[in-house]
Amino acid sequence: MAEQSVHLNWSASFNVAHPSRIASKDLQGDKILLPQSALEQLLSASTTISTTPSNPHAFTAFDPYNPYSVAAARRERSNFRETTQQLPHPLMFQLVNQKNGNSVFAGIREFSANEGEVALSPYLLEALGIHENDIKETSPPTETQTQGPEVIDLTEDDATGQITEGYRITVKARQLPKGTYVRLRPLEAGYNPDDWKSLLERQLRARYTTLTKDSVLSVTGVKGEEFRFLIDKFQPEGNGICVVDTDLEVDIEPLNEEQARETLRQIAEKAQKTPGTEAGSSVGHEIDIWKDAHGQVLEGDYVDYTLPSWDRSRPLAIELSIEDDQEVDLLISPKSDRQRALPRDSEHIFADFSSPKDGVKRIVLQPTNVELEGAETLLISVYGSAVPGQPSSTTAPRRYTLRAKAEEAQGSATAPVDLASSPPKNPDEEQCKNCLQFVPKRTIILHENFCLRNNIVCPHCKNVFQKSSEEWAAHWHCPTHPEAYGSTPFSKAKHDYIQHATHTCKIILCQFCHLEVPQEGDPLDPASEAETVISGLTAHERADGARTTDCHLCGAIVRLRDMAAHITHHELDKVSRPKPEVCRDELCGRTLHGVGPRGQINGGTRMGQGPGNDLGLCSLCFSPLYVSMHDPEGKALRRRIERRYLAQLMTGCGKKWCQNEWCKSGRANQGLETLGSSASAALPLVKPLLEDIKDHSKPMHFCVDEASQRRKKTAEMLAAEGAWEREWCIAALEAEGGDLAKARGWLADWAPTKFNK
Repeated sequence: MAEQSVHLNWSASFNVAHPSRIASKDLQGDKILLPQSALEQLLSASTTISTTPSNPHAFTAFDPYNPYSVAAARRERSNFRETTQQLPHPLMFQLVNQKNGNSVFAGIREFSANEGEVALSPYLLEALGIHENDIKETSPPTETQTQGPEVIDLTEDDATGQITEGYRITVKARQLPKGTYVRLRPLEAGYNPDDWKSLLERQLRARYTTLTKDSVLSVTGVKGEEFRFLIDKFQPEGNGICVVDTDLEVDIEPLNEEQARETLRQIAEKAQKTPGTEAGSSVGHEIDIWKDAHGQVLEGDYVDYTLPSWDRSRPLAIELSIEDDQEVDLLISPKSDRQRALPRDSEHIFADFSSPKDGVKRIVLQPTNVELEGAETLLISVYGSAVPGQPSSTTAPRRYTLRAKAEEAQGSATAPVDLASSPPKNPDEEQCKNCLQFVPKRTIILHENFCLRNNIVCPHCKNVFQKSSEEWAAHWHCPTHPEAYGSTPFSKAKHDYIQHATHTCKIILCQFCHLEVPQEGDPLDPASEAETVISGLTAHERADGARTTDCHLCGAIVRLRDMAAHITHHELDKVSRPKPEVCRDELCGRTLHGVGPRGQINGGTRMGQGPGNDLGLCSLCFSPLYVSMHDPEGKALRRRIERRYLAQLMTGCGKKWCQNEWCKSGRANQGLETLGSSASAALPLVKPLLEDIKDHSKPMHFCVDEASQRRKKTAEMLAAEGAWEREWCIAALEAEGGDLAKARGWLADWAPTKFNK
C-alpha cells in the first residue's frame, strides 16, 4: 500500500465559552468544542501525500515493446503523487493560556461551538488556571455580526485594532506519540486500588484522548467520591501522550513515605470494618417469615436480604426495629424481569426514610400492589443513613432487628376493625394539662407545678421535652411535610437532603443492555426531562433502545424500546382471533386447514394444501376417499364412505394402537365386543352415519395414524386444564409435532386464553 504522511500546521485564538452556556454538552475529560470554521481551516491546512508503491504501475492497454510507451510509463511513475485532504486520527490540540503560561493537551469532541469560541471541560479549565469568574458572560454573535464587515474601533487600546472580548486562549494542532506507560501519584492518603482501578480504566477509555504531564486527573467514584491523581511521568518521555488505541501501563506510587504509611493504616482500618467482622456491617442472607434477622450496619453501608417466598394472598409486613433510635432506613424492591437492581437510596420501590420516633419502621405490602406483579423475590436492604457533608451521628455500628410476617386483611374475621373508643380511664387518675399524662389525683398539684417549671410540650406533635435539653433546642417540624419532625441536627439535615435537595441519578441499570451506565442527557433540560417522564426512559435508554431486533413471534424488525408495545399489540390480536376449525374425524388430531409457521391458522389452505372437500375432513383423512371422477351429486363418494365403514366393522384396520370404536381392531384393543361382523349386521349400523354426512356437527369415525390419535388425546387433556379452548390445543400440538412443552409455549404466544373472553 502507499505510505501516507500527514502534515498539519494550524493555530488560532478563541474566546473561552462560559460554562453555563455549555452545560448541556456535558463535556468530560480532555474534550473541547470548536466552531465549524475551525474544521474548514484544519482541512485546508492538512495535506496527506500518498506515494506510489515500488512495483510497476499496471495499465490496461500497455505495450512493453513500444519504446515511447515505456518512457512515458517511467516518467509517470517517477512523478506520480496523489495529494488529498485528510485529518489525522485522533485529532489532538495544545491549549495555551497566554496570561499565565499554562499549557495542556486536549482532544476534540465535535465542531459545534459558536464562532470565535472554544468550549472547555472542567479538567481543562483547571489545568489552564481559568476560573469561572474570569470568563465574561458574552452572548453568541448574531448572523449579521458574523457575516458583516469587521468594524475596527480606533479608540481601542489594542495596537492591532482588534476587539478582544472574554478570556482568550490559543489552540494549536499537535500530534502526540501513543503512550506506553504513565505514573500517577494520589494527592491524598487512603486510596485503595480496589475502589478506583476499574473506574480509572473506564474513564480513561471514555473521556480522554491525551494526558498532560503535571496535570491533575480526577476519577469519580460510584458514590460520588472523587479520587485525584497527579500525572507524573510518561513513556515515551515528553509533555504529553495519546491514550487512544494503545496498551497503556499505569503505575500508582504515593507522593512520599508519610502518605504511603497513612494509606496502609487507613486500608488496615477499613479491613477491620469489612462486612461480617465485629466492627463492620452484617452480611445479608435469605430470610423467611418465621425467624427474626439480627444485624448491624455502619453509616453509608447496606445490608441486603432476600425474601424468596411469602403468602401472596395476604398483606406482608416488613418491620425494622432499631436500637437506641439510630438513623437506619428500610428499602424494598421486588425482583422481576424488569427490576433486578438491589434497593439503594437512589433506586428503590418502597422505602421508609423517616427519623426514628418509637424505634420501629414498618412497611406493609398489600397483595393488590401493582409493583408486586411478576415479582420473583423481595429484595430488602437496611441502610445506615448518611448525609453528604454532614458529620456522622455515631461511628459505631447501628444495631437492628428485621422481621417479615404475614398479616390478616383489615376487616377480616381474624383482624376485625376496632371501632370501640379508647380504654376506660382510672377514676383515681387525672390528666396533666401540660404533658397530658394521667397521674394520681393526690399528686396532681405537685406534678403540674414541677412539669410547668421544667417541661414544655411541642404544640404540633405533642411530645414533651425538658426546657433545657438539647433535644428541645434541636427539635424541628417541616412546614412542607407536617408529618416530618425530629429532635437532632442530623435528622433535620437528612430530611432536607432527601425531601428538599435536587438529586441527579448518575448511574442507572439499563433495561436494554442490562449494565450499570450513566443515564446521560442534561437533567436540567426541560425537554429532556419531559421526554423522560412521558416515555419512562432515560436519555441512555432512549439511545440504546433505538437498536433493532427481530420479534420472536412475527419476525418483524422492531426497536428495543418499542418491543413492549409491539408485544402488547400481539396480545390484543389474540383476543379477537377466531378458533381454528378441526377435522371432523373423531380421532384425528389435526386442524381442517392446517397451521402456519408463525401461528397462522388456515396456513395449509393458504399454501394450496387445503382439504378440498365439503365433508369437513382434513386432507389426510379425506385422501383414502378421493378419486378423480365426475360426481356432481356425491353418490359415488357416499358409496366409498359406506364401504370404508363396512370394512372397518367387518375386518378392522389391524393396527395395535387403534382406539376407534367403529373399527373391529379398535374395539378388540379396548376389550369391547365386536359389532357388525357380517354385512347384514353392519349395514343397519352404518346407515345412520351416512345420513349425517352433511351435518358437520356430527363426527365421523375413520381410523387414523398413531401420531394423530395421540395428539388428539393430549389436546383433550390440555384443554381440560381450562386455560385454552380444545381447538387451540389441537392446533398447538399439530404445529409443534406433538411436543407438549413446545405446545404450551405456542399457546402462550398465539392462542387467546379463556380468561380474556
